[in-house]
Amino acid sequence: MPLLRLESVSKTFRRGSGPTVHAVNGVSLTVERGETVALIGESGSGKSTTARLALRLQEPDSGTVVFDGTDLGAVGREELRRLRARMSMVFQEPFESLDPRQTVGRTVEEPLLIHRPDLSPSERRASALETLEQVALGEPFYDRYPAELSGGQQQRVGIARAIVTRPAFIALDEPTASLDLSVRAQILGLLERLREELGLAYLFVSHDIATVSHVADRVCVMYLGRIVEEGPVAEVLDHPRHPYTQALLSATLSPDPTVRTSAIRLAGQLPSATDLPDGCPLHVRCPIAVDACATTAVELDPVAPGHSVACIEADRALVRPVG
Repeated sequence: MPLLRLESVSKTFRRGSGPTVHAVNGVSLTVERGETVALIGESGSGKSTTARLALRLQEPDSGTVVFDGTDLGAVGREELRRLRARMSMVFQEPFESLDPRQTVGRTVEEPLLIHRPDLSPSERRASALETLEQVALGEPFYDRYPAELSGGQQQRVGIARAIVTRPAFIALDEPTASLDLSVRAQILGLLERLREELGLAYLFVSHDIATVSHVADRVCVMYLGRIVEEGPVAEVLDHPRHPYTQALLSATLSPDPTVRTSAIRLAGQLPSATDLPDGCPLHVRCPIAVDACATTAVELDPVAPGHSVACIEADRALVRPVG
């Protein structure tokens, strides 16, 4: 049984009398224990909303979210609070996710105040200090404030806060996007070490394909609130079968400055999330679309072991050489 399962989850937003925004549309995915599953796609594709739905930080309009065998939509407040000790989140902007009026120690101890009220103040402090050591900060940072820390140190505090209750699952919402490259590598190394030491499972939201290729076991590609391709990270990145995945990968710069890359440009404008097209959501921009793409509801179908694609033309969806 997977640790986390989303089944046909959808979410819309509407402000006042404005149009309805279809943020997530029938997403299904699983995260196994100890596994890292990456969500990649353009900004606005629904990645962050999916991560929040996985933790029930936002309520889905339809579908189910099951964590460790429990339907999160069917439990009351107290049961949800108990489960929240076993799931957590690390946010994209470390400084904005921290209370500037709280010390590092108070920030890391706060989840224990909620989930472990049986602990004494000295026990909470000891647990916070142990956790700060795990993220390579330690006691000297306990009484500091967020403004006194670098961006990388702030994110380490956010990670410490996320793991202090010893969760099984953490949603990582672009946790390195706002950091310098050297610091980014350090945070990714820390997250991988913690995954191994604590047996954590991650849902890793990112638009950085190079990062995903190093940290993820499986990858789900999102477009307009839907998963259009999923599978083992090496299989999907080396042999992409959906035209959108291929276009996304073609826009990635090579680390070798002497290598020229040729980006695939999808024709037309990105459809509005308030007025989604019928059929395949990519058909209005797709270079290999046929008439049936405009009317056929496309589901994920297997094309290789563990590798699925939502494209009725997947057999010929090779708009660039891959491999």
